[in-house]
Formats: sequence, structure tokens, C-alpha cells
Amino acid sequence: MRDSEHLIQDRSAGTADGPQDGSVQDGSTRDGASPRRIPRPGTPSQESPPQESPQDGALQAVLFDMDGLLIDSERLWLRVEFEIMEWLGGTWSEEHQKRLVGGSVDVAVAYMLELTGARVPPAEVGRRMMGRMVETLAAGVELMPGAAGLLAEVAASPVPAALVSSSHRHVIEAALGSIGRENFALTVAGDEVPRTKPAPDPYLAAAARLGVDPARCVVLEDSPNGVAAAEAAGCVTVAVPGVLPIPAAPGRTVVGSLREVDLARLRSLVGEPRP
Repeated sequence: MRDSEHLIQDRSAGTADGPQDGSVQDGSTRDGASPRRIPRPGTPSQESPPQESPQDGALQAVLFDMDGLLIDSERLWLRVEFEIMEWLGGTWSEEHQKRLVGGSVDVAVAYMLELTGARVPPAEVGRRMMGRMVETLAAGVELMPGAAGLLAEVAASPVPAALVSSSHRHVIEAALGSIGRENFALTVAGDEVPRTKPAPDPYLAAAARLGVDPARCVVLEDSPNGVAAAEAAGCVTVAVPGVLPIPAAPGRTVVGSLREVDLARLRSLVGEPRP
């Protein structure tokens, strides 16, 4: 996922009813794709059955971010950005990339065109960038350390899991082949909510669709934007810092990697009593 102190914008290209017009004409953002309607809170989801009311104090759901947490997408973005900048006649570095963490496709395209002075329509640059990223993800990507084990442990338990990403639907779909669609009761994409991270909307939507209390959910995130979204939604948060640092804070757990996290630890974070 992308985050930036300098260039942060709302990465959502649309609302729950569809995308808004922007300089990337297909409605994509740097996290990418086509809109889907999300049911209003309380509306039964076709993607997962209603959950039984869990016992008081129990962990009700685990909500996973995708980019930077489950997959090393920043490395993939860097490769794609190098290609795009070469096509535009310029050069790219990791320092350029850091300025765009959390920004939209429009922000990235504008920055690249400013650096190169290339006279290329922004929409064409955006389409080319997102197309290359989807191709890269669809070819397969390795999971981050500890991700496979934690996903499998949660999937084997009665606790439902959701993938909650700022990436757009077609980017998520391209990555699910590597991450494992079967690991999630549902997925929420950035173009399926009125506002995406750092707003709480994605996590509130996931909790509503699962029929659970956000305060009894644990969110795993790698970026300051994602942590802000999870905490604004009232969720218990575990931060696994990626490109940008995430400081410790009251009620926030910061770990070095997903290898330090298991289901028992997630249960303890919501105060679930031991059996």
C-alpha cells in the first residue's frame, strides 16, 4: 500500500456506486480498478454467510491489508515505475518512490510528467502503469515472511478473515492467485467504498458485511495510512512497518514481521479469555 507525508491523497477513484471522473480515464488509481457495489451496513452479503454471534470478549474477525503486508508490492511498483520512467525518457530511484507511497495514480503520473517534461496524456501513462502492475501480479508474487502461515492458521479456525485493501478490484483479483482466495470470507477493494484509507470506510464496510463489531476485530497493516484507517474504525491494530516507519502508540502493537504473530496472540489482543 502506498503512503506519503507529502503527496497523500484519497486514493479512492469512486464511491460504492461507481468511480468519479479523473485524469486516469478508466477510473483506476495506482492501486487499481473497476467498481463493485458494496451493500449498506446490515444488508446481507452474497460473498459470505451471516456470522453467528460470538461470545463476549471473543475475537470476531481478522482483517488483512494486502500491499506491503501480505505481498511485497512496493518492490513490484518500483520495477514498474522504472519501466514507465524509461518510456517517458527519464530516470527513477527509490527516493522518488518513497514520495509516492500512499498516493494515487494521478499523483504518480503528474509527478513523473513533471520530472520528465514528457508530452504524453496523463491517462495514457496511468493506463500503462496499471496494466504493467496487473500483469506483474498475475504472473505470481511471493508472500511476505510469515504471511502464509498466519493466513492458513486463521483460515483453519472459526474466526473469519477479510482482505481489506486500497487496491482496486482488478489489482486484488490479479494478486489473489498468489495470496489464496480461499483464505478470506470476503474482500473489500479501494474502489468499492466512498473513501479509502486513511478514512475508516474500508474497515467499517468489512465489519458490517461480516456482521461483527469493529472493536472485536484485529487489523494487520504495514503503513501509517492503513493504521490510521483501522484505528479510526475502532479496530485493534497490529502494525508491521514497511517502507515508512510506524511508531508505537497506546493500544497499537508493532512487530517486525508476521512471523511474530499467530492466532493466539491476535485473540489475546482483544482480551479473549483463555479456554
